[in-house]
Amino acid sequence: MIPSVLPTYSRAPLHFVKGEGTWLIEADGRRFLDLGAGIAVNALGHAHPALVQALTDQAQKLWHVSNLYEIPQQQALADKLVASTFADTVFFTNSGTESCELAVKMARKYWYEKGQPEKTTIVTFEGSFHGRSSAGIAAAGSEKMTKGFAPLLPGFKHVPWADHEALHAAIDDSVGAILIEPVQGEGGIRPLPDQCLKGLRALCDEKGIILILDEVQCGVSRTGRLFAHEWAGVTPDIMMVAKGIGGGFPLGAVLATEEAASGMTAGTHGSTYGGNPLACAVGCAVMDIVSAPDFLETVNARAGFLRQKLEGLVAAHPDVFEGVRGMGLMLGLKCKVAPIDVVKAGYECGVITVPAADNVVRLLPPLNISEDEISEAVNRLDFAADAVLEAQG
Repeated sequence: MIPSVLPTYSRAPLHFVKGEGTWLIEADGRRFLDLGAGIAVNALGHAHPALVQALTDQAQKLWHVSNLYEIPQQQALADKLVASTFADTVFFTNSGTESCELAVKMARKYWYEKGQPEKTTIVTFEGSFHGRSSAGIAAAGSEKMTKGFAPLLPGFKHVPWADHEALHAAIDDSVGAILIEPVQGEGGIRPLPDQCLKGLRALCDEKGIILILDEVQCGVSRTGRLFAHEWAGVTPDIMMVAKGIGGGFPLGAVLATEEAASGMTAGTHGSTYGGNPLACAVGCAVMDIVSAPDFLETVNARAGFLRQKLEGLVAAHPDVFEGVRGMGLMLGLKCKVAPIDVVKAGYECGVITVPAADNVVRLLPPLNISEDEISEAVNRLDFAADAVLEAQG
């Protein structure tokens, strides 16, 4: 008999009932250090006072009116994002998946309005993850994502990660955009080197191609800059955002230049919930905190401390771990064992991590994690590694 909740998830047997900063409390009272942050969503941890206050204040006034009307909170958040980024305009969604849908539509509509409707192809990369909608799975292209869901949305070319020759060979007159994550998350915490992102920007400029960046997981200060592409000193034409921007409240966005967004006129896209007063009030509170220079300095300091601790962990357990990779507080432990074994052992030791592809365990803690919490979390991972080896005999 099918359960009342559609069984599409393989869930851990944990029932969290409360969160406090970097900590999660199980129904039985056990306390876990959360190095997953809801898959990079809880950027400021659990029950952050400023977010709770913003949510409570707005909830007592107005939750939702739809985009048939002006929404002051939406305008305020859009203004903050435009002031802090490359973008000239913002459309609000409820998730990264919805942001992907619009990014694809925006790029194709741009070329249609320019009188080049044949430029519908979008080049994407092996190991990518862009959500689970029809456009998202077609963009990723992996068998894991697409099996059983044919016919797939056409118009995507997939090239191997870091294969420059394959990328250049894929460019023809049908290509209108390139879509890439500056740091692959689900793909195993694989940062795109700065020189490669600069090369992509130069290629797009040379060929007249739109550059779309997916910063759903790596954005909102997770790498130590407000958005990861800033490290390379380049800007996209369109950018997908979600996860951390709502600090735990469902919120996403597509940011774009005026030129890239020029085809999206009244009636070409819409959302009933997107950018409602409640979500945007929380988003404004998040942006006020994570965009502050002193906050970003702290993120980078914590990132350096965590990486140092993890390098020590790897050195102490060479039979379990192979190395550390990633940027900022978006780090991965490359494993010599099955990543899920490390994740499950962590549950027993009171620390939450997230598995990824390429034999990697993801560490995506709240951006305001303390040094003491980092030390305790790595100590628990140390016990987890011991447990994995013991279980293997």
